[in-house]
Amino acid sequence: MGNVMAGSQPPGGLSVPAPMPPPPPSTVGFPSFIKTEGSGSKTSTDGTSSDQKQSQINGLENPGSMEDLHKKCKDVFPVVFEGAKLMINKGLSNHFQVSHTINMSSMTPSGYRFGATYVGTKQISPNEAFPVLLGDIDPNGNLNAHIIHQFGQRIKTKFVTQIQNSKFTAAQFTTDYKGNDYTVSLTAGNTDIINESGLLVTHYLQSVTPSIALGAELVYQYGPTVPGGEIALLSAAARYTGTDAVVSGTLGGCGLHLCYYQRASEQLQLGVELDTNFRMQESVATLGYQVELPKADLCFRGMVDSSFTVGAVLEKKLQPLPFSFALSGSMNHNKSQFRLGCGFIIG
Repeated sequence: MGNVMAGSQPPGGLSVPAPMPPPPPSTVGFPSFIKTEGSGSKTSTDGTSSDQKQSQINGLENPGSMEDLHKKCKDVFPVVFEGAKLMINKGLSNHFQVSHTINMSSMTPSGYRFGATYVGTKQISPNEAFPVLLGDIDPNGNLNAHIIHQFGQRIKTKFVTQIQNSKFTAAQFTTDYKGNDYTVSLTAGNTDIINESGLLVTHYLQSVTPSIALGAELVYQYGPTVPGGEIALLSAAARYTGTDAVVSGTLGGCGLHLCYYQRASEQLQLGVELDTNFRMQESVATLGYQVELPKADLCFRGMVDSSFTVGAVLEKKLQPLPFSFALSGSMNHNKSQFRLGCGFIIG
């Protein structure tokens, strides 16, 4: 929700562009002071930002963007992969890093990709610097690129594009304005002036209490392939944030999306997701968990859903060497499909 390139199922009647790939693997091994998401704020000599002081007066804080409404729960689920992957990251300076990735898979495109990451010198906060440029390319010229920049303390922009077979197959531009206790976002995707087609998405998320945030999303699509030439859908969103739990949900269009996140202990986190499409009369429930063992440099994520699919990813850092090992597996019992993946990260 919130990203027109997101992989979630689109509302009924909308022909949302093909899913945009995630940021290139060059983000792995980022310098510790860099954080590409979230808004920065000016910090005073006592360590408290001006926005934080204003929030302390009214008791409310910025709720973040609608794009991250379900982020807590989503981060618990494993990102399974198939085949073999080898990734080599090399930091050339505090602002520039390159990566080399070799992927061998029968499900996803295989081959070599070169990635690069540049982080600018505009320090917004101790954990943020802009602009940020991410990109990766394969020998055939297929390119994925992300450009993120923040203007001042409140306005952040992001541009994402994808080039396949020498053609722009997807493009998205997002602008976020972050107030003391609200966020307004506007996204334009695959806008084609000549063919008069495109997709516009606007979000508004407001902190009502220190624990509750309410918002809305308006999706508008137009073009010759859309029934009637244009269509608009409105959705409502809500999120409750407790001490160790987060409940979030969206309702609108033709679907219902609910997420529940719980931190059970320092090592265990749980997530439950329910995704319902009223138009297709389909509903899928997913249970995920994450186990972290810091002393063993080990992280295990697993999931099981109501369609009888199970999956898991094991990540192990091979200290003191700068190596990481990942093992992935998934199986659909209805289709008797089993997928196994193995990855190795250097740097």
